[in-house]
Parts: sequence; C-alpha cells; structure tokens
Amino acid sequence: MLLSSSKADWFGNIRRDVLAGLVVALALIPEAISFSIIAEVDPRVGLYASFCIAVVIAFVGGRPGMISAATGAMALLMVTLVKEHGLQYLLAATVLTGVLQIAAGYLKLDNLMSFVSRAVVTGFVNALAILIFVAQLPELTDVTWHVYAMTAAGLGIIYLFPTIPVIGKIIPSPLVCILLLTAVAVILGLDIRTVDDKGELPDTLPVFLWPDVPLNFETLQIIFPYSAALAVVGLLESLMTATIVDDLTDTPSDKNRECKGQGIANIATGMMGGMAGCAMIGQSVINVKSGGRGRLSTLVAGIGLLLLVVFLSDWVAVIPMAALVAVMIMVSIGTFNWDSIRNLKEHPLSTNLVMLATVIVVVWTHNLAYGVLVGVLLASLFFANKVGHFMYISSELDEEQGIRTYKVAGQVFFNSADKFVAAFDFKEVVDKVVIDLERAHFWDISAVHALDKSVVKFRREGAEVELVGLNEASETIVDRFGVHDKPEEIERVLGGH
Repeated sequence: MLLSSSKADWFGNIRRDVLAGLVVALALIPEAISFSIIAEVDPRVGLYASFCIAVVIAFVGGRPGMISAATGAMALLMVTLVKEHGLQYLLAATVLTGVLQIAAGYLKLDNLMSFVSRAVVTGFVNALAILIFVAQLPELTDVTWHVYAMTAAGLGIIYLFPTIPVIGKIIPSPLVCILLLTAVAVILGLDIRTVDDKGELPDTLPVFLWPDVPLNFETLQIIFPYSAALAVVGLLESLMTATIVDDLTDTPSDKNRECKGQGIANIATGMMGGMAGCAMIGQSVINVKSGGRGRLSTLVAGIGLLLLVVFLSDWVAVIPMAALVAVMIMVSIGTFNWDSIRNLKEHPLSTNLVMLATVIVVVWTHNLAYGVLVGVLLASLFFANKVGHFMYISSELDEEQGIRTYKVAGQVFFNSADKFVAAFDFKEVVDKVVIDLERAHFWDISAVHALDKSVVKFRREGAEVELVGLNEASETIVDRFGVHDKPEEIERVLGGH
C-alpha cells in the first residue's frame, strides 16, 4: 500500500537521516531557485515545489532515502508553456502530469525499466555527473580569487573531515563545509556571491489553491502535450535514480510504488503553487553520502527547506555559493562511474558505444528522455544483431533415399530471417527435404514468412517438405500466421515469389 512503510524506514537511522536531510535542504535552495529561473517563473514556485514534493514523496515514494524536488530536466520542458500561457497553465499541467504518472503506475509501466541496459544507466549517470559539474561553472567564471580559495577549502573539508576520528563519522562533511565557509565569509566580510544573489526567498508558507484555468477541452489540448512529456521524463529520471540509489545502498526499492508516489507528489505540488518535479540524482547522492538512508531524511529535507527559506531566510541568504559549489562538485565526482572509463578496453565495443551515445545525447540536448531513447535503441539493435549471428543451419544428405535434412539451431526473427532462407539450397535435386527445428525458435512474422518462403520454394522445385521438432510456442505463431500449409493463401501472401 502507498502509505505502508516499515518502522526501520522511518526510525532506523534517526541521527544520520536528520543531519543528511539538513544538508540536502541547504543544497536544494540554490538549485530550486535556479530551476525556477530556467522555467521563467518566480523563485517561490521552485522552492514551494521542492518542499511539497519532498514531503509527500517521503510518505508515498517507493525508494526510501531518495530525494525528489524541482529539477532542471523538468524545468526545461516548461519554458514554452509558461511563455505562451502563464503560470496557472503550468500548475494545471503539473496536476495532469501527476494523474498520468499515477496511471503509469497502475499500468505497471515501471516494468519498461527492464529494457534499459546497464550501459544506458551508466551513460545516464555519467551524463548527469557532467551536467552537474558544468552547472557550477558560471559560479566559477569571472570571479575573484576568494571564490576559488573558498571552493578549494570546501572540497578539502568535504574529503578530509571524515578522516577525523569519531567526530568525522558523526557529522556529515558537506554540512561542516557549508557552516564553516559561511562563518568565514561573514567574519571576513568577503565580497562573493551568496544565496541571496540567486533570487528573492519567500517569506510566507504556501497555500492550497486550484489552478485558475478554464476546465474545458481547450485547456486540456494546451496542457496535455507538456504534461505527457513531463510525466515521461519525470518517471525516467526517478526510476533510474532509484536504481542508482539501490546500488549505492545495496537495498531494493518498489518502482511501481515510486511511479504512483511521483504522481501524487506532483498533484499536490500543482495545488500548492509549485511546478512539476521528480527525483534528483545530485541531492539523492548527497543524502546517501551524508548517511541518509530512510524516509525521515527526505521528510527532513522538505520541511527543513521550508523552515530555512521562510523563517531563517536572513541566515540562509548569506551562505556563499562557493560552499554549495564545493558540495555539488563532490556530488559530480561521486556520481560519475569512473569504472566505466577503466572498462573501456575490457567491455565489448557495442556496450561502450551505447554508454558513450547516451552520455553525448544527454549532455548535448540536456534531455534525459532523448539520451535514454537513443541508448535503448542502440542496445536493442546491437542485441538483435548479436543474437542473429547465433543462428546456424547444418545439413546432411541421405543419397540412397534422396533426403536432405537441415538442422536449424538458434533464434529466427527479423534480423536472422534472410540468413535462414539463404542457408537452403533450393536448386539441389532431392526427393524430400526435412527441416529439423527442434533447436530453433520462431519469434515474429518475419521468421514465419521466411519459413513459408523456404517451404514453398522447395515444393516448386519438386521436393516434398517435412517440418519436425517445432516447439509449442513456435508452433503457435506458425499455425496462426504461416501459409505453407494453406494453398489458397500462398500466392496472396507471398506474392508469387
């Protein structure tokens, strides 16, 4: 059930979950503001969305410890809708996005993740790591040396603090980095960019509201294309991030529940004045690296974010961006799969091409869906080509009886159908041809058509044809679509060839 969770999910790691959640809350603030700017909406829209989604997903999500909020991938899809129709239509599209994601959950579309190969997941991870790093470059361009010194100091704290006995294991190093660098910047009065420079923080709590749009078919026509795109990208990013967190924590997650949970969270945020969001790999990695494992860490991140921006905004505003840049660089380094570089020489060329293509497309387009689609298509083509090569046909001749026996082994489908037909010698003068299919399997219409074509050609040359050993599954598709034993259909379907 959507709200059912084990006690361990909530209270099995209280101290680490609370501290990790606070780190994530601080890291969410500039990200949410930046994504609001990308979508060309008020910063409050992104901040309210991040609070609402994180809190709701803590209860209904399928992956404990994963952080969901407003994201850049989703923000990019909203720009045109906001420009042409305004914020209220964006809120309506966010609600519809949630409805579509819940429907996807009930249709069990999470099972489609089984078609996403490990090479595609690796490419997705590496691409996001690169994008996270690139997103920090504006904060390191045309700045004083103080920013570089603070960023370097922040990275030093993040990586060296955990080596301190006892205390280094208790307090998350990213939190120490943020607090120490903020104190240094305030005490020394450094003139560097702070969170306040990213945009105005809200001073009121969000309120429930229904999007102010006409409830008619015209509105649906306007928002549906955007909602469909948001739903697909949101689920892709969420399910793939869940897979990554599964690997990091060595624990399983409920992908179907995550689909429904993302939908409920987006419906809620649309009615609280927020934009659509999904899982965030960067913040999820921060959470895990800081010790967060349970639902409590996600809840603390959401509530902590709201409390910080509404009630402690004066303190949050002075946090130097250099501190948050250091945290995000740590995330980028920790997210990138460095083994994928070392394995380039060991893994098959096809695997490397799928991984690299996914990286290139995601980084080039900033669109996760395009990258995953290209990766899955390439992986499917390489797989089909590889399996097609495993089909072979041997033969032996009984000269006394004039019988040629062909033994087929492997998978017969669209990729190997032509190879299947080409393996037969139709001009050989024999009385009978036996095609032994005991070790073969027919998968599609192309395979059945190849079998029909071969049988008909042998018969036209005057040979009797016998099929033996066809397994039950193959026999079903051959009986349904085959025409070699239906004389009245042969000419119509095979066209006399």
